[in-house]
Amino acid sequence: MKTKKSDPHAPNAKSKPSVEEAIAPEIRPGQSIELLKALHILTRDGKLNQDSRRKLKQVYHLFQFIEKLLLELPGASGGAGGITLADHGAGKSYLGFIIYDLFFKAMASGHIYGIETRPELVQKSRELAAQLGFERMSFLNLTVAESAHAAELPARIDVVTALHACDTATDDAIAFGLQKQANFMVLVPCCQAEIARSLNAGKALSLNRTPLAELWRHPLHTREMGSQITNVLRCLYLEAWGYQVTVTELVGWEHSMKNELIIARRTGQPKRAAAQRLRELLAQFGLTALLTTRFVLPDDKE
Repeated sequence: MKTKKSDPHAPNAKSKPSVEEAIAPEIRPGQSIELLKALHILTRDGKLNQDSRRKLKQVYHLFQFIEKLLLELPGASGGAGGITLADHGAGKSYLGFIIYDLFFKAMASGHIYGIETRPELVQKSRELAAQLGFERMSFLNLTVAESAHAAELPARIDVVTALHACDTATDDAIAFGLQKQANFMVLVPCCQAEIARSLNAGKALSLNRTPLAELWRHPLHTREMGSQITNVLRCLYLEAWGYQVTVTELVGWEHSMKNELIIARRTGQPKRAAAQRLRELLAQFGLTALLTTRFVLPDDKE
């Protein structure tokens, strides 16, 4: 008995899936497919490989945190001027483009500034923004420190982000946020080496005579201890300047070893206790010189 072939033109016939239906299920509704392909997160046929799936998961997870903060700002309701966001160490601007596409694109105002030192990446980001019609995105070829005084940026910035800004670039991003009186800072520190170098140099003399020195006797432990101490100092510093700080994981450790996410919310109420703890820690580790450079406290600022 012959099986009757279905009529491809019949009303109930299964049609070929649309582009939106054919893409990877991880992609958010309304997300620009053209953008994801341009960022090489999606292949030409809308597929994800293992590496791009990992990167997309990180960026989406971070966006969830940032979106909640953006919605708290007055500009989220379409107020005059809109929301301003500065993304430091932007690289290929994955984060900035995703935030613009999923949040800023639907708004009538607001602006994202991508700060990056590599001119070729800045140029590519400018070209992509123009191609996609993302008119309220600017990309500046500056260091984080230089951007604090750049005329291209406004006097106030609502949100500061720094995803994997290496070593002291995260501290520069914090200094930028303080100067711009940012409402929120979202930081994922990376490659903190400054404190580790000081531990190697034996500056924590008061602790070198105690069993605590075992915590940085081996090079691997020195690196990890340096990272931990650095982030603790950063959190105390933010609290001393009037920010409420939350520390959590960005994504699971299987996706990234640089996994610590610091979210700072401006309260305008500096904490003297945090400033005192910061001074004491720096003294214990022989790092008091940083009080005049990296960690200038409110009471010490002229």
